[in-house]
Amino acid sequence: MSSTSNKRAPTTATQRLKQDYLRIKKDPVPYICAEPLPSNILEWHYVVRGPEMTPYEGGYYHGKLIFPREFPFKPPSIYMITPNGRFKCNTRLCLSITDFHPDTWNPAWSVSTILTGLLSFMVEKGPTLGSIETSDFTKRQLAAQSLAFNLKDKVFCELFPEVVETWFQTGRRTSHRMGFSFSTGMRRGPSRTSRGSSRPTGTTDSWAAPWRTCLL
Repeated sequence: MSSTSNKRAPTTATQRLKQDYLRIKKDPVPYICAEPLPSNILEWHYVVRGPEMTPYEGGYYHGKLIFPREFPFKPPSIYMITPNGRFKCNTRLCLSITDFHPDTWNPAWSVSTILTGLLSFMVEKGPTLGSIETSDFTKRQLAAQSLAFNLKDKVFCELFPEVVETWFQTGRRTSHRMGFSFSTGMRRGPSRTSRGSSRPTGTTDSWAAPWRTCLL
C-alpha cells in the first residue's frame, strides 16, 4: 500500500480521479479493468488481459498506478506485480506517461490514456528502464501461471472478486468463462455475496462501493 494511504488526497486530485473512474466505467479500456483502493483514491490497481495473437494471450496481469497528490499536474508511477516476461515486477516503469518523464506529461491525459499507453507498450518489444527480455515461450508460460499467482494477492482478490470467484466456480483459466468482462470492464451477471452478507464480496462502505453498485 502506498505511503499516502492515510493522507487525504487534495480536492483537485480527488475530483479528477473520480471523474476518471466514471469515465472508465462508461467507456472501458479494451483488455483492461481498473479500481482504486477504497481507502486511498491515489492508488489504483489494474488487471490486463493478454490480447489474442500475442505471447500474453490467456494471461491476467495485475499492477498498480500511484498518483501524486499534485495529479493531474504531475504524472503517476506505474508498477507491474504479476510476472509477465516484459516488465520487472514491483519496479517503477519508465514510460512517457509516467513520473520518469514529467516534462512530457499532459494534464489532460486520463487514467484511460495511461492504461492504453501501458498496454500498447507491453505488446511491443522496445526496451526501457524496468523492461526485461524473455522468449515468447517464457511469456506464454507466465501467462498460463498468472491467474494462480494473482490469487495469492489479497488486494487483487478484494478488488477483482468476480475473477477470483469464477476461477473457483469453474476451475478454468479461459477468458470466455470469466464472470468479469474485460472488454466492458463490468460484471456480466449478478455478483455473489460473502457468507452471511447481502453485499457483494470485495465491496466496502467507502465512496467507491456505491459507485460500483450503480454502474454494474
